[in-house]
Amino acid sequence: MPGLTHWQSPKYMAFFPCNSSFPGMLGEMYSGAFNAAAFNWICSPAVTELETVVMDWVAKLLNLPECYLSAGEGGGIIQGTASEVVVTAVVAARERILRRRYGHLPEGEEKMDMMAVARGKLVALGSEHAHSSTQKAAMIAGTRYRSVPAPQSTNFAVTASALRHTISELQAKGLEPFYFTATLGSTATCAIDALSDIADLAKEYPDLWIHVDAAYAGSALVCPEYQHLCPPLAAFDSFNFNMHKWLLVNFDCSAFFIKRRRDLTDTYTLTPTYLRNEFTDQGLVTDYRDWQIPLGRRFRSLKVWFVLRTYGVKGLRAFLRKHITLGESFHALVESRKDIFTVVTGPAFGLTTFHVNPPPPATPSSPSVPANRPDPRHGAYANDFTQDAEARYREDANQVTKAVFERVNSEGEFFLTPTVVSGIYIIRVVSATLNAEEKWLKRVFDVLVKAAEEITKAKEGAVNGKI
Repeated sequence: MPGLTHWQSPKYMAFFPCNSSFPGMLGEMYSGAFNAAAFNWICSPAVTELETVVMDWVAKLLNLPECYLSAGEGGGIIQGTASEVVVTAVVAARERILRRRYGHLPEGEEKMDMMAVARGKLVALGSEHAHSSTQKAAMIAGTRYRSVPAPQSTNFAVTASALRHTISELQAKGLEPFYFTATLGSTATCAIDALSDIADLAKEYPDLWIHVDAAYAGSALVCPEYQHLCPPLAAFDSFNFNMHKWLLVNFDCSAFFIKRRRDLTDTYTLTPTYLRNEFTDQGLVTDYRDWQIPLGRRFRSLKVWFVLRTYGVKGLRAFLRKHITLGESFHALVESRKDIFTVVTGPAFGLTTFHVNPPPPATPSSPSVPANRPDPRHGAYANDFTQDAEARYREDANQVTKAVFERVNSEGEFFLTPTVVSGIYIIRVVSATLNAEEKWLKRVFDVLVKAAEEITKAKEGAVNGKI
């Protein structure tokens, strides 16, 4: 269809996938047919109760800690997107710390003034590679935001020591860190923060709400080989992943699990007369309107039910493993041409990131280098004893990588996305659509090689022509 970006195409390798499936479409269709606002239980009991059931199914499928199941103090709710979840968590975290600080005071203007002053000192934290939704959520909540360093030396992951250092710096200035987004699969590189160490650190900061954003990579927890990542989650307040990315549930369907549902209901529960009913008043039912910012809700659990019942555990695992294997295959292709490309990260959850090697600085002669071998001429950046050699190399690499990316995307056969991490301009390739195949990864690799060779040759010729 003209005017659309075809997210379901096997040549779509940008951002992360947004997979569609026939069972997901059926669930969406039935949801649209019933068309219930479903803001509380009495609106349509099945809408609430099926959501509770399937979210417990999903939690068990991912082997999440039991604290996220509805049988205890926690539970799951379906939201629209991970960005919506982060806003929900940040506002709840803000109100929780204020309740803990000032809840004992009598109601009145003095208490409200003290809480207003305290809000201005609250700081939400996130990795420097965390999704921008955390910073946006801090803006919406009227709090400050500070990023936590996650350099290339730690594989772009936040360490417990970096988080502690950032917290200490802020506290020394009289500020109050109250929220942190830990990342399980960052947008740029699929980096995973040091979850186990951060879980230990969490014991020192009981008022710090830690939310784990696993928007894309969280789906991989369906596979046992990734479930070693789950135990630390018991130390955190909430966890989220988008089933509409990689788990075949049509957009929108973001699974949000909370350790203590009261942290949400104490923030969002308001019951005007028109919402009162005997079942809610007696505490006999769940009203998901009290777990979220909007009032109305859609019957999204139907999509999850249809997908889980159709594919089953084995089918979902096979689907994910196929893409992980494809990612490993593409990584091997990139590694086979070290004369052209340098891998930055990968393969992680099917994603590989890399940059294009720049042509060397101007030299009287340029000896040929066999394919599959690093180009020793790149040492010319350092061999001329220039103090800014590394900076010059990075600038040249960024320029040529950007040129290659723009060339490939402008041709319109494939859709890729770039990003910048620690000053490095990188190209991202992730092939995880329903129709992904190895032949398309080989094809995009050939296209990248051709573009890189042509652009670097042209740049090298232009430079040597000036000698």
